Amino acid sequence: MSLVSIVVPVYQNAASLADLLHELQAVAARNRKDTFEFIFVDDGSRDDSFAVLQALARQEPRMRIVRLSRNFGSAAAVMAGLSLARGDCLADISADLQDPPALLHDMLREWRAGSKLVLAARRQRDDPFLTSLLADAFYSLFRRFAIASMPRRGFDFWLIDRQVADLINNIQESNTYLSGLLLWLGFEPTVLYFDRQARPQKYGQSMWTLRKKIKYFIDSFVAFSHFPVRLATNLGILFSLLGLAYASFIVYRQLALGIEVAGWSSLMVVALLAAGIQLLILGVLGEYLWRSLDETRRRPRFVIDQVIEPPSVPPTSQGEAEPPRSVGVGARR
Repeated sequence: MSLVSIVVPVYQNAASLADLLHELQAVAARNRKDTFEFIFVDDGSRDDSFAVLQALARQEPRMRIVRLSRNFGSAAAVMAGLSLARGDCLADISADLQDPPALLHDMLREWRAGSKLVLAARRQRDDPFLTSLLADAFYSLFRRFAIASMPRRGFDFWLIDRQVADLINNIQESNTYLSGLLLWLGFEPTVLYFDRQARPQKYGQSMWTLRKKIKYFIDSFVAFSHFPVRLATNLGILFSLLGLAYASFIVYRQLALGIEVAGWSSLMVVALLAAGIQLLILGVLGEYLWRSLDETRRRPRFVIDQVIEPPSVPPTSQGEAEPPRSVGVGARR
């Protein structure tokens, strides 16, 4: 018998939590030989998510609720759940039911067969055209310049062995890209494909804003690729050579041919273009420097305000019961 931990980051998901728990209970019912714990991490929600979780926990003894002191982001919420999970294997699934919980049954089968990293990757995604286009472009760039084993349309739904979870918990990065980190560890992934459905309207609007998507894009490349810095260097070299060639051309026309070089407009275009490239390069370097500064501060990646355990904490698969928790801080170890 194995203990399976399912971690669910929650942010403004009050409407979908009851349906998600019902789906997870159905997965547990299909895998009666295993015991389950459902760890819901409230990432500073401003709606009724925490109250809904408390009400559900009174009916489901396998639920554990973790409440963070504020919104730290989805990756930090997942890391908080992983740090408290006791399972022999651990899964992460979003709270909006766009990823099918029923697929956990197949993922558990692959884990029992020996796979330490099981990914539920998107084959198709029912999203607006522009969203799908930008997402496909991001994953194509990431596969090309960072980690080639990234599935073509990415993944956010996964199941890992205890060994992998311990390694993840021991990596202390403030701005990590968790999907990339799982692949970076080097374990051969087993990939299961599914068609990602659109977010049901009854579950409200997604909190995955454009600002968060941009930060996600920057974090992923800064964490796993030197491509942005190398591109900035190459752009600097290219425009330096172009500038030198153009300056030589101007001097030649003026001195050798006696042709006066006129053209305030063209001069301004060159100056503005060069200044824009310089600022872009400084911005790329600044992103790397900022993340280096953030790492040296050694601040905790998340702060746990409260942990609500079930009345009777289930033992681990080795038969060792852990003491209940009520308050904690997710600091670096």
